[in-house]
Amino acid sequence: MPEEIPVGPIRMALVALFAATTLAGCIPSVEASRTDLSIPRSFAENDGNAPSVDRNWADLFRSRELSQLVHSADENNLDIAAALSRITQAEALTASARAQLMPTVDASASAQRTATPGTISSESAPFSTSISNQFGAGLTASYTLDVWGRYRSLESAARADAEALAFDKDALAISITSSTATTYFTILAAKDRLALQRENIALASRILEAIKARVSVGTASALDIAEQESIVATQKASVPQLEQQIAQGTNQLAILLGRLPEGFNVSAKGLNALTIPTVKAGLPSALLLRRPDIAAAEANLRVADANIEAAQAAYLPSFDLTIKGGTESRALQNMLLPDAVFGSGLTSLAAPIFDGGALDANLAKQEGLRSELVATYKKTILSAFSDVENALVAIRQSRLQEELQADAAAAAKRAYAISEERLRAGTIDVVTLLTVQQNLFQTQAALIQSRLNRLQAAMALIQALGGGFMVADNAALHSRLLMNNTAQRAPLQ
Repeated sequence: MPEEIPVGPIRMALVALFAATTLAGCIPSVEASRTDLSIPRSFAENDGNAPSVDRNWADLFRSRELSQLVHSADENNLDIAAALSRITQAEALTASARAQLMPTVDASASAQRTATPGTISSESAPFSTSISNQFGAGLTASYTLDVWGRYRSLESAARADAEALAFDKDALAISITSSTATTYFTILAAKDRLALQRENIALASRILEAIKARVSVGTASALDIAEQESIVATQKASVPQLEQQIAQGTNQLAILLGRLPEGFNVSAKGLNALTIPTVKAGLPSALLLRRPDIAAAEANLRVADANIEAAQAAYLPSFDLTIKGGTESRALQNMLLPDAVFGSGLTSLAAPIFDGGALDANLAKQEGLRSELVATYKKTILSAFSDVENALVAIRQSRLQEELQADAAAAAKRAYAISEERLRAGTIDVVTLLTVQQNLFQTQAALIQSRLNRLQAAMALIQALGGGFMVADNAALHSRLLMNNTAQRAPLQ
């Protein structure tokens, strides 16, 4: 019994042939897949009085050096340069896809000389070889009629892919410049710790001399001296590690700027050279409009939609038109005569009948990819809001932590001053002084870390907001932003 041919693809081709105009309604809607995503209108930590933030966010820290470094990273970072090259490639692919919508025209020219042996034209001698020439020139024009919009869909997919890569580049630039700032903060914090460590070494050495003086009068022991010598040695041992952190951080910063580490250095001496900006979130609608990763996810959805349309159009017949014309002659001097002109035209139709399920598989693949991208899009939005909320919490808590840590450091400093004075007066034991001394060292180091945490939290919020945007002060403009966002993404509200 002969094997039966599946009728599914045949039925699909025939139905599509007579109902092609209904295909657009069969394409899944992007918006229809977003209806279950609830987006808040405001952030939990937003007090409604946030200052403006713009693309020159580095200026908020009031450091010319930081602003220059961030600008240099944006201009010279090699990862960003590679992303720009990917955009160029995508734009070329878009142009290639657009070219499929246009006819192709080819020119041809030929010159042929043929020697026919006499043995072909005669069976007996004498034989005479005949020589003939043939010259030709012409044009061939071919055009595939995009009746069902397949090539338009492919061109739209390529264009949306290029847009997605451009948004990816913007997201990468935000990440690179943010890393530049945070690396800069870390270097300055290490410089502060190094300066503090040297102060602690001098302070501990001064206490060591005071303890030695007490030993001479019998109010301290050799054990007290050994314990203080251990503290001095411990403080000194931390210096090479901090110097290593500064050197390695500087090298990392140079790489972010696309520079060789040799000869590169950071001139600022510590975190006090920076102003911690008061940055809070603006409207969620502005976040949706400005985050490049969200824009990239939407562009990828457009790619998927266009690919689905192209996959559906592949079921339908294709129509090709070919026109050819020119001149042909045995003599070159007759090439331009009207009698030498020839022409032909050809119209062809090709429709898929049986392909073993290849078209079905391709359509299923594109639909599956689109479902994946919808989930990615939703996750990107949720992650964006989570990033902002987390950064706002970190800003508020790190500011409170620094204030409390500053109070603790001030109290520890006063306690140490009193303890040192009493040590020299002989009215306090060495054990108490050692405890107070260690507490001073710890609280001062913790204060530096608290300030670094505040700077990093501010940077995290700027990054979460897509690199900064203007927060409107006018209520009418606020309303317009919300209305625009609602019109464009109504199912999200």
